[in-house]
Amino acid sequence: DRTTTVPSIPDSVRLADRRFLDTSPAPMLSVDRDRVRGMMLGLAVGDALGKHSEGLTPPKREARFGWITDYLPSPYAGGSAVGLPSDDSQMAFWTLDELNEAGGLDLERVGDRFSAERIFGIGHTVREWSGRWSAGIRWPECGVHSAGNGALMRIAPVLIPHLRNPSPDLWVDAVKAASLTHNDAASNAVSVAWIAILWDLLANPRNALPESGWWLSRYLEIAGPLEGPSEHAPKGGALPGFRGPITEYVGRVISAARDQDPDTGDESTRMKAVLRSWYSGAYLLETVPAVLWICENLAHDPESAILHAVNLTKDNDTVAAIVGSAMGALHGESGLPTRWIENLTGRTGADDDGMMFQILDEMEDAWL
Repeated sequence: DRTTTVPSIPDSVRLADRRFLDTSPAPMLSVDRDRVRGMMLGLAVGDALGKHSEGLTPPKREARFGWITDYLPSPYAGGSAVGLPSDDSQMAFWTLDELNEAGGLDLERVGDRFSAERIFGIGHTVREWSGRWSAGIRWPECGVHSAGNGALMRIAPVLIPHLRNPSPDLWVDAVKAASLTHNDAASNAVSVAWIAILWDLLANPRNALPESGWWLSRYLEIAGPLEGPSEHAPKGGALPGFRGPITEYVGRVISAARDQDPDTGDESTRMKAVLRSWYSGAYLLETVPAVLWICENLAHDPESAILHAVNLTKDNDTVAAIVGSAMGALHGESGLPTRWIENLTGRTGADDDGMMFQILDEMEDAWL
């Protein structure tokens, strides 16, 4: 039983086969500051690009805004078209800030930060979690049994303290940080898998694109055993009547999309047809295939990847934030469009302009 060899992850944290947590990450032969910053800024940019059209179906979004390529005008910035945060980048950068200050992951500090700050667009799970935390319930009992994407969206910074000293503690921190709010086997599993994917991207030579099929196979390899025999069902669309692990669903629908994706028609039309069949909302069963499909097809072009996430998914700020973290890790801050970085306010709250950039500078001093 893995829980007997990793006492820091108690039985109440939902995971199945935990043997992966004993493995060591591949050595990071060099730490590329531009790509670590790019991972975090890609997350922030994707979140900000989707912020003001989140929750709209792609057809309704297109009818209202056309094809979004830049930040939308915001009433929270005097009508200016600048990049503002929602819960995705807020919680990711607060996590990074607490990692910098504490010298590593301190769940008490992170939990207190999440519960004390005003979260823009707070999800139902985090709202329920916050009530429990405020009542004095602590990890791991505080985490809500939810397969929403609220842990995955903010998990990226957890790997940063481990870049120069990789060990199995990386996976333990990913499980702890994810299950703090979302204690679900699928959520914990995909959070570990996404950390592994980001780690591999950062460890590979700059702009070295993964081989065809790598995104899905890496996710299934890690998340499948960790998730185990969970029970999840789609809301409709692909695989009606399916009930089982999210990893199984993701593997089946992406494999089917590969087989059915036509060679004719423009890229956006093909992407649109596939993503619509998965709904692409905040449910991990919808979010994960959307993220992996976009990355698998568009990793060579970070701007296109992020914009397809923004325009062609329903929970677009979160899908774009997750895709953005991968594109930044692969291509670096310098590989993201300059206009997006320059017009990002860097807020983590209502009026702390530039705070994201200050946290990133402190990150470099602390960890890089």
